[in-house]
Amino acid sequence: MAEDLNDLTDEEFRRVFVAWVDANCPPALRRLRKQRPLFDEVKDWYLALSRKGWLAPTWPREYGGMGLSPAKHMVYVEEWGRLGCPRIPDHGVGLVGPLLIRFGTVEQKAAYLPRILTGEHVWCQGYSEPNAGSDLASLRTEALLDEDGFVVTGQKIWTTLANCANWIFVLVRTDKIAKSRQQGISVLLVDMTSPGVHVRPIPNIRGEEEFCEVFFDQVRVPRENLVGALNDGWTLAKSVLGHERIFLGAPTRAEYALSRLETLARELGAFGQADFDARYAQLRLDIYDLASAFERFADVVRSGGELGPDVSMLKIFATELYQRITEEMIRIAGDEARFFEDIVIGGEAIDAMNLFLDSRAPAIFGGSNEIQRNILARAVLRLPG
Repeated sequence: MAEDLNDLTDEEFRRVFVAWVDANCPPALRRLRKQRPLFDEVKDWYLALSRKGWLAPTWPREYGGMGLSPAKHMVYVEEWGRLGCPRIPDHGVGLVGPLLIRFGTVEQKAAYLPRILTGEHVWCQGYSEPNAGSDLASLRTEALLDEDGFVVTGQKIWTTLANCANWIFVLVRTDKIAKSRQQGISVLLVDMTSPGVHVRPIPNIRGEEEFCEVFFDQVRVPRENLVGALNDGWTLAKSVLGHERIFLGAPTRAEYALSRLETLARELGAFGQADFDARYAQLRLDIYDLASAFERFADVVRSGGELGPDVSMLKIFATELYQRITEEMIRIAGDEARFFEDIVIGGEAIDAMNLFLDSRAPAIFGGSNEIQRNILARAVLRLPG
């Protein structure tokens, strides 16, 4: 039996993890310009994590995971971001695996979990639709049940990395006359090589094909690919997103952007200018506040507690601070900030425009900041609807 990393102190685990990443994650993969690389671009890193047994930090050890406690998982996530490790296509590890471990049949666990760890199955998430994004419960993709299984027809959009995935877990409407929109929804596991599945990439502002549309034209799905009970998919869908907002609220992105702003400001002589110094001081203070707020919520996770709706504040704070820092970079860089080009000053490359463009998306994905404000208004401030 391999060593249980939970027996280490948090700082001992941090040192072990950092040392292994330094030895195994190539410098060329650190701080990638592309926030969502394709599977083939990070396949070697994915498989290195898998061979080490460190690909799935929260999975129980009996399923090939690390079985990390909440406290150790926080260390894992914090150091991953601080070290600039590339993001892997992680829907299989972060969403499908936990979904099947909690709700899947014995046969589903045996069929799918090992193939996630080996990279044989690369997953994407079929939630949002053209008219059901933030209002996900209004989804219309339909799965009709007959004696041979399900027949799926409909469309998903903003499906991250569907162009490099071969499986998708999909929220579908299986009962159109249910009493509420949240009822009558089910979760299906769909082989994307099935006849009738079509993927169309959507280039983003940087020309990267990170998102896709996925079309289902009478796609046949075996009945055994239903996860959990029929028409109980809304419960399952919410369960796998439990701690997403705290990780979207981590200060890592903002801290890195501020370090780039500081370098740029020194090289351009912005420090000492009263207007810049005032704005920089406010950003620096906001970073301290964000880090403090993050630690407060992280302590809840470390202790095994459940996060309340007030964690939405963290996601708003982190993403909008990231935007303000990168906007300041563009302000002082002026004409030097160009699309697809770093600013090279004093022999150092600073990716100001790339960071500015990257900062636009986090305020939208994972539940837009407008939705997060609504959550705070209703569930925390108890304001009337």
